[in-house]
Amino acid sequence: MKILVLNAGSSSHKSCLYQLSNSLPELPIEPLWEAKIDWSRHQGVAEIKVKGRGAVLETELETDSRPSVILHMLDTLVHGKTQVIEELAEIDVVGHRVVHGGQEYSESIVITPEVKEAIARLATFAPVHNPANLEGIQAIEKLLPNVPQVAVFDTAFHSQLPLCTAVYPIPYEYYEQGIRRYGFHGINHQYCAIKTTQLLQRDLKSLRLITCHLGNGCSLAAVEEGKSIDTTMGFTPLEGLMMGSRSGSVDPGILIHLLRQGIDADKLDEILNKASGLQGISGGSGDMRQIMSEIAAGNSRAQLAFDMYVHRLRSHIGAMVATLGGLDALVFTGGVGENQPLVRSAACEKFEFLGLKLDPDKNSQPSLNQDISAAGSTVRVLVIQAEEDWAIATQCWNLTQHSNL
Repeated sequence: MKILVLNAGSSSHKSCLYQLSNSLPELPIEPLWEAKIDWSRHQGVAEIKVKGRGAVLETELETDSRPSVILHMLDTLVHGKTQVIEELAEIDVVGHRVVHGGQEYSESIVITPEVKEAIARLATFAPVHNPANLEGIQAIEKLLPNVPQVAVFDTAFHSQLPLCTAVYPIPYEYYEQGIRRYGFHGINHQYCAIKTTQLLQRDLKSLRLITCHLGNGCSLAAVEEGKSIDTTMGFTPLEGLMMGSRSGSVDPGILIHLLRQGIDADKLDEILNKASGLQGISGGSGDMRQIMSEIAAGNSRAQLAFDMYVHRLRSHIGAMVATLGGLDALVFTGGVGENQPLVRSAACEKFEFLGLKLDPDKNSQPSLNQDISAAGSTVRVLVIQAEEDWAIATQCWNLTQHSNL
């Protein structure tokens, strides 16, 4: 069975093609083909990197059209040096990461016109992500109209949040209208929780975990007995931690003030989602790699952006520790979590009172899927490679075993 995964993020788009047999392997397998589109470095430029059959293709397209870039990327499956299949019709099922499933969807589902309508409607809650997810679905419909597609929802892992976490302290009737904490990045939070049990050789139900998904978008999850009991993102992916271009949580009174100053809702949306966070404070890039380069060059605003990012990360980790009543393991994942030792060390240094101690050598040059805490640390610290694509593929595989796909 060939499963194509399309994983659209706020500033990137990752895709993989997996070939699975009649049994599901315990560990992630290497995809036949993989591709990544990165829009984060230069406005209006898509950087594309494709791997297939041992070959690597790197190119740039000057366009803001996501659908056209996706179609260009998928063409490398069947043409050129990265070709791995003869025709796209060999693909059996296509799985999509969909950020917001609302209250309607708490598990993966085969995409129908009704599901597409819901994804489009829920774009009100995830304006940066759901439209990008829908563009991928529509692109596949044009290329492969008869191939089943599956939506795997980022909100599903958080669907059992306790009411004291899920309900906002505003009039209750708004909760009854669907305004509640949904949480996001659930595909990877769940994967990392399971991977932690394998690395530590512990039963998931015995562990209190905080998983830190740090990329262009950032969120934490408090995981107890294998379930998400708290998370930093909420009704939308805008709440919580400071992110690449998103503000995270701010005083809602600021928003009221700006509205009264004449800034309309659309402009406010743009400011909070696309011009805030690391980008808004540094005045330059929202990419942590660029922030670190600017700090090395003596840029004080980049340093402020980093300090704010770390301060808010520590604050939210502390809140999750209180929710859990203790901590067995702290997990870093995502592009920043996996590749920025200074972020990890700065986040961890204030938690030594819990008995948490990093091994400096392991932290500076960690291997992915490894414990980087010191031997005497009472809290384990792990760096786990995000495997959202593999997690999506396995959910597609599981769904095909229990349906007529």
